[in-house]
Amino acid sequence: MKFVDEVSIRVKAGDGGNGAMSFRREKFIENGGPNGGDGGDGGSIYMMADENLNTLVDYRYTRHFDAERGSNGGSTDCTGKKGEDLILRVPVGTTVIDSATQEVIGDLTKAGQKLMVVQGGWHGLGNTRFKSSTNRAPRQTTPGKPGEQRDLKLEMKVLADVGLLGLPNAGKSTFIRSVSAAKPKVADYPFTTLVPNLGVVSVDRWKSFVVADIPGLIEGASDGAGLGIRFLKHLARTRLLLHLVDMAPLDDSSAPDAAEVIVNELIKFSPSLAERDRWLVLNKCDQILEEEHDARVKEIVDRLEWTGPVYVISAIAKIGTERLCHDIMRYMEDRADRLANDPAYKEELADLDQRIEDEARAQLQALDDKRALRRSGVKSVHDIGDDDWDEEDVDDEDGPEIIYVRD
Repeated sequence: MKFVDEVSIRVKAGDGGNGAMSFRREKFIENGGPNGGDGGDGGSIYMMADENLNTLVDYRYTRHFDAERGSNGGSTDCTGKKGEDLILRVPVGTTVIDSATQEVIGDLTKAGQKLMVVQGGWHGLGNTRFKSSTNRAPRQTTPGKPGEQRDLKLEMKVLADVGLLGLPNAGKSTFIRSVSAAKPKVADYPFTTLVPNLGVVSVDRWKSFVVADIPGLIEGASDGAGLGIRFLKHLARTRLLLHLVDMAPLDDSSAPDAAEVIVNELIKFSPSLAERDRWLVLNKCDQILEEEHDARVKEIVDRLEWTGPVYVISAIAKIGTERLCHDIMRYMEDRADRLANDPAYKEELADLDQRIEDEARAQLQALDDKRALRRSGVKSVHDIGDDDWDEEDVDDEDGPEIIYVRD
């Protein structure tokens, strides 16, 4: 199945039915009076989150959706039939945006959640509605109101607890294969992963979390290099980021340089996303000598001025992965407890989430505008984002906690 995470569609609610003009005509009854019925309301269009869907591919080629029109009113005070509502099913995690105003209409984050996107037109009135003591034979009716129409942009963001960041071939897909039942493609060439992959990691019988692997980033991704930064939006709703770094790159590149590239691209995309809790995971420790581990770890940590947890693992050999998964599960439980008992922490996270959403949407919109300008023949456009990163002062008195396993 083709992975599609962004589509544009047009939706049109049903028009209301017209009111009828009719008079009662029966034998032996003169001047029976008006009996024209009202029309029916037009059908509305709703979006509904469906947990069985994981892509917007259904809307890739069918772009126009119309709800049913309300029927016209009839004689003998018969009201027209209401138009059927149209329900469009989308994956959980879909954001609905008005293309004209860029207004976020709603966010479908729970299975079964329903959102009205356009309202059906109101019914017209039949001539019965206009009768009075002074107007006994009204010939007035009203037409049905037109239904609303909108151009919508649907954006799907995968819902996961943990997101993986790293250069191509850092071992992100191998890590998911190692700790879950997911089987993403793994190969020895860059950009093997072309779409986000999800894996469910079971720690104990009743404890699990979801990991999202996005395509690898390269330097200049914020300007469209490689696969660009379009998939970074899928990390906006994760709770924890794992920054995977290849400790033993095969192309003579520097591991500290590779780690720094990802940090810079992340900050260019969304400074607020860079504030999300992030752990440094140094992968492929089995590819270098054991006595070189400490020196390589120190080199990377010093370059990044890292103060958070550092894990040294080998995904393919499953060295250190079990400890990492248990620590992630413990982090998720502690985070949930704190959210339940600390209102200030909950408000702080809600503010961070909103800032990440706003920055990600603004960055992606700017990138779309930039591409549109290039297609139109404009060669000079403003760069996206802020190239200058002002590093915040961090307290490194205690230094980072380095966790790795030796057999």
